[in-house]
Amino acid sequence: MGTKHFNKLFLVTFFTSFCGIISAQSDHILWYNQPASFFEESLVLGNGKLGATVFGGVDSDKIYLNDATLWTGEPVNANMNPEAYKNIPAIREALKNENYKLAEELNKKIQGSFSESFAPLGTMNIVHSAKGKEATYSNYYRELDIANAVSKVNYTIDGVKYTRTYFVSAPDQIMVIKLTSSKKGSLNFDINFESLLKYNTTTQDNIMQILGYAPVHSAPSYVKEENPIVFVANKGTRFAADIQIKNTDGTVTKTENTIGLKNGTEAIIFVSIATSFNGFDKNPATQGLNYKAIASENLNKAISKSFNNLKESHSKDYQKFFNRVKLNLGKTEAPNLPTDERLLRYSEGKEDKKLEVLYFKYGRYLLISSSRTLGVPANLQGIWNPYMRPPWSSNYTTNINVEENYWLAENTNLSELHQPLLSFIKNISETGKITAKTFYGVNGWTAAHNSDIWAMSNPVGGFGGGDPCWANWNMAGAWLSTHIWEHYVFTQDKNYLKNEGYELMRGAAQFCLEWLVEDKKGNLITLPSTSPENKFVTPDGFIGATMYGGTADLAMIRECFDKTIKASKVLNVDAEFRGKLETALSKMYPYQIGKKGNLQEWYFDWNDEDPKHRHQSQLFGLFPGNHISPLKTPELANAARTTLEIKGDETTGWSKGWRINLWARLLDGNRAYKMYRELLRYVDPDGKKTETPRRGGGTYPNLFDAHPPFQIDGNFGGAAAVAEMLVQSNETEINLLPALPDAWESGSVSGICARGGFEIAMDWNAKTLKKVTVFSKNGGKTTLVSGDKNKEITLKKGQKIEINW
Repeated sequence: MGTKHFNKLFLVTFFTSFCGIISAQSDHILWYNQPASFFEESLVLGNGKLGATVFGGVDSDKIYLNDATLWTGEPVNANMNPEAYKNIPAIREALKNENYKLAEELNKKIQGSFSESFAPLGTMNIVHSAKGKEATYSNYYRELDIANAVSKVNYTIDGVKYTRTYFVSAPDQIMVIKLTSSKKGSLNFDINFESLLKYNTTTQDNIMQILGYAPVHSAPSYVKEENPIVFVANKGTRFAADIQIKNTDGTVTKTENTIGLKNGTEAIIFVSIATSFNGFDKNPATQGLNYKAIASENLNKAISKSFNNLKESHSKDYQKFFNRVKLNLGKTEAPNLPTDERLLRYSEGKEDKKLEVLYFKYGRYLLISSSRTLGVPANLQGIWNPYMRPPWSSNYTTNINVEENYWLAENTNLSELHQPLLSFIKNISETGKITAKTFYGVNGWTAAHNSDIWAMSNPVGGFGGGDPCWANWNMAGAWLSTHIWEHYVFTQDKNYLKNEGYELMRGAAQFCLEWLVEDKKGNLITLPSTSPENKFVTPDGFIGATMYGGTADLAMIRECFDKTIKASKVLNVDAEFRGKLETALSKMYPYQIGKKGNLQEWYFDWNDEDPKHRHQSQLFGLFPGNHISPLKTPELANAARTTLEIKGDETTGWSKGWRINLWARLLDGNRAYKMYRELLRYVDPDGKKTETPRRGGGTYPNLFDAHPPFQIDGNFGGAAAVAEMLVQSNETEINLLPALPDAWESGSVSGICARGGFEIAMDWNAKTLKKVTVFSKNGGKTTLVSGDKNKEITLKKGQKIEINW
């Protein structure tokens, strides 16, 4: 690829005037002065189903394509280990005898199959001709405008200016790429396609059609199998990708497996994708959707419309979500730099408030772009994955990650985008009923550490090969059920709670109620129990994960019971069951504060194998739960603070996202801000070799979260934390600026949502609230709190009130 560049000063001057779109320190544009060489430098687009990863190359523009519904596998056999529950008594007996080593081994019998993987559909390459040789280019500029969800590339070759504009439309279910040249007849390119899946390419007229199918099995990358990828011709999810060129001049060309344009000036490429996925319980090969017809129909409809009409529909649809929230964190003196250089500068400790705003907005952009398909929530990589065996199968990891993906859904005014997860919870509750019976011998429903598009709910491990510290955790039902209450309490949608939500909450609570047993003191505990991915060290030196009464289990059960009790009261139903939950809550093993002043993770005051472990699941009651707080439970809040101090601030990307929220709940805005800055620490792309590599948790050049590798949960957790620093709420109170850091002494925000169905706009100066506007979606009362002042308000449905504080 050509690499002729000019000095940076000319680049900034040129593109400020040429593009007319870069203002100093943009809070909504990611831009670069070179094409992407690595995945973590690319720019991603999506409509909640079709995902595109754009590299913006000059000689060849590589675009990874994904479809949110294209996974390996087929509907899961939830009854895969029908007598697993018969091992529970032996595990309990071993634990009662304090034989943790035996319990650890026996716990491996409570395992099933691994999840399937999110699959890469393929790569579209747009190969440009430049007089038969590698192009020498200048004036290169690449951007993603997240205010419009549009990406652009501009560059010059031999005095000819070339531009590309990319977007992925939800209204038209199409990807659109417009290519132009400033000199007539200078546009020459060919399009080819390649995939790691089984596929066949045909061309007819100016259309290239790719038909293929995903494997029926893909083993996780960390599991050794003789045949980790299994294709079966008549099994697995099918896909179609139709690519068409719409030209204004020049000649459309084709070969057996390419289409192209010769001597054109302007052209539009349309990409339409569909799969046969028809639901978590439908065989995609025999009961699937007519994917060929869907792809063809979407293509034909889109190609009949003008580019401007398609772009206008796309922008209008996208902005109805994106424009709901505005954020200003005050004046900035930061210079205008490409985003990668900007991130490097920020990592040196320098000020860039608009970068902090950009990261918040980017999190919202990613959720809008990846979460619009019912029953198919954003996975570990959102909807952007190029790998056949991606990190952790690019699945739904339910012991934190998929939940963290949705922490920003309600409070940053994207409630509709919560629906893919909420509808997925209904799916997993169906398989989860079988899991509850066959793995644990109780009623209700639950899920374990991993899931996938098939709503797999069983504990993983490959029937005994997994370490119980991750494979055997079984509290996903309790955790997921709290999302249902969150959706209700933010929206006040009583019909949803009545018709869908409550029964799911009740089922999760039923599992927990029957799973609890009494300890020797008569307290209710889980037995056996694990704490996500962490291990204890017993006094005699045994390192293990299987024990009883883990704090994380009980915290999640407390939250599940509390919210289910509240839901039954709202609906005025199920008084008898509510009473059982209330009784159980009163008998649960209480939180324990250890000798170090920490909130114990284990039933006993044991040490962790890794005191700085990335998970902090014992703090669930502080966040995302809310039964621990500095005001209501100061001793427990102080113990949570000590726990975080012991763990330190250096951790993975997603864990930093969680800890920022935890510090915000502890009302420590400066510590939350310190970690927010560390979340935005520059990390080199995976695979990039440098003399002084920058690794660890942080942010890649394209603002993707670095676990590492890329996981999208850190982006979502970090964005949610910004909102949490500015507004916290419960059913009766809204706390304004509860964790405002010194660095954000002046600013404004609008569109942040609060529990009770309220929407907040406010201005502050010198770290003091000056004005607040409250809008009520459904009517109700709440108490506003900021500093040492409070004000009770009652609003009618649709009423707005402005208060000078």
